[in-house]
Amino acid sequence: MVDQQSPATRRVVLKALPLPDAIPVGVLAERMDADPVSVIKQLMRVGVFASINEAVDYETAATVARAFGFSARQAGDQSQRAASSAIAELTEGENVQSRPPVVAVLGHVDHGKTTLLDAVRKTSVAEGEAGGITQHIGAYAIEHDGRPITFIDTPGHEAFTAMRARGAQVTDLAILVVAADDGVMPQTAEAIDHIKAAGVPMIVAINKSDLDGADPERVRRMLAEKDVIVEKWGGDVLDVEVSAKTGDGVSDLLASIQLLAEMAELKANPRRAAMGVVIESKRDKSRGAVSTILVQTGTLQIGDNVVVGAAKGRVKALVDDRGRRVKEAGPSTPVEMLGLSELPDAGARLVVVSDDKAAREVVEGRQRAADERRATTLQDIGARAASGETKELPIVLKTDVFGSVDAVRHALESLSASEAQVRIIHASPGAVTENDVLLAAASNAVIVGFNTRTEPGAKRLAGQDRVEIRNYDIIYRLTEDVEKALQGMLAPTLRDVVEGRLTVRAVFDLSRSRRSAGCYVAEGAVSRGAMARVTRGGAEVFDGPIASLRRFKNDVRQVQNGYECGLTLEGFSDFQEGDVIEAHRQQAG
Repeated sequence: MVDQQSPATRRVVLKALPLPDAIPVGVLAERMDADPVSVIKQLMRVGVFASINEAVDYETAATVARAFGFSARQAGDQSQRAASSAIAELTEGENVQSRPPVVAVLGHVDHGKTTLLDAVRKTSVAEGEAGGITQHIGAYAIEHDGRPITFIDTPGHEAFTAMRARGAQVTDLAILVVAADDGVMPQTAEAIDHIKAAGVPMIVAINKSDLDGADPERVRRMLAEKDVIVEKWGGDVLDVEVSAKTGDGVSDLLASIQLLAEMAELKANPRRAAMGVVIESKRDKSRGAVSTILVQTGTLQIGDNVVVGAAKGRVKALVDDRGRRVKEAGPSTPVEMLGLSELPDAGARLVVVSDDKAAREVVEGRQRAADERRATTLQDIGARAASGETKELPIVLKTDVFGSVDAVRHALESLSASEAQVRIIHASPGAVTENDVLLAAASNAVIVGFNTRTEPGAKRLAGQDRVEIRNYDIIYRLTEDVEKALQGMLAPTLRDVVEGRLTVRAVFDLSRSRRSAGCYVAEGAVSRGAMARVTRGGAEVFDGPIASLRRFKNDVRQVQNGYECGLTLEGFSDFQEGDVIEAHRQQAG
């Protein structure tokens, strides 16, 4: 039980507190065993005025929780759904109204995502884009039978998941576009995994059904192989045959969207302070920082003081998706907003505050919450499983070849424990990519690699998002570690930390059998005695200790980013120009 003294006077002992994307003030107070009035007062101190039944976003709740002795962290999908139900339950009243559904369109490249959206909106978007491929993220509002629908047109499931990775569950449902003459392709399969991980309903739009080679039944069969069973085959996923070129079936697709929206009973309070999410942001020479905002609840108005991620400002102008200036934007409405001090990231949350002082406090609180966010590790998930906090272990699986995917997946899914079960949210052959890291970050998952490598960009992103990547070359060690994690017994392991990245610009002969590499330190720093991983064409060719490190003719202990150096490695001298060398070390945890 947390004592009810003022947060400023009592001794603060931080305890872990799982929080969803948004949470009602009353529910937040209940989880902290705190007086709701004290919570409301603390919200007022950070410039947020909310009643006991109104919801606040994660960063705001995390800032308040710290004052009451709790260290907030992002909750899993199950907790988020429970919190969403609590919000709907607690905010019923005269101010709560139905809101339009927000729909994302995903699928394989060239399967007609943008052309379909073009048919829906009756405007010419696809024709103005290079090669017919979407180059941006856009949000558009349309009406069907007098009822509005908001579409988010993403350039791929990477952007869809990037927003989730930053804590923003933007969409209410997803349209999976599959070409009737092409079927399920690799990006289609990835999009399915991303939609499932997001936990949103799916409608399959079987596009290009008017073509001679169209075979919708083949598409349904291929979808069934990916565990997507359409209603025609006895499943629960709606599917609609459409032609984006002729417009056939588009009206049926929109009717299906409205059917699912009615079943979901989507509601929001337009009379409260606005909360929203950034869809995209850009810098315009004449207008400055421009952000596309999707308002999720409340009404955003010109003159509002806002905090968006780590940026703050005052709303100077709002422009709707048709280029018209508007004075306000309600729930599920996309608008371009001007007035921020800097560009926010896609997926950053917007919250309206009382004044500039409150905005600074909220930004500081969000930065503290980001610093305190703990890493997603196999050991951490195992501990939560043992304590009963979670009942599943989400894994992104990467293997060397197609044949290994099913074998490793079967081995992992056959593992079971009373504490938790393995859930493979995505499995594919190839190197670990940035997209895999984004999916893992968005789903609180760990990445398990079998006989595969990790791309440098993915390593950097995993470090930033605190996602654990575990690589194995022996399958029994892989299954052994996962089984121990399920039982909450996994001991801390050493993880690889890249300290610097160098490129080889020249190779020098020191003797008949010894050569040194003339390098440029592109990132971080390199230290004498550290380990060095040499990669060539993306493949690792050597990993061993650095024997010597020089600048000009002097031995040095360390060389920083932006400088050149010469180095030799113990047991390796087959350098080639263009090789990439990673200086790394092992760190516990």
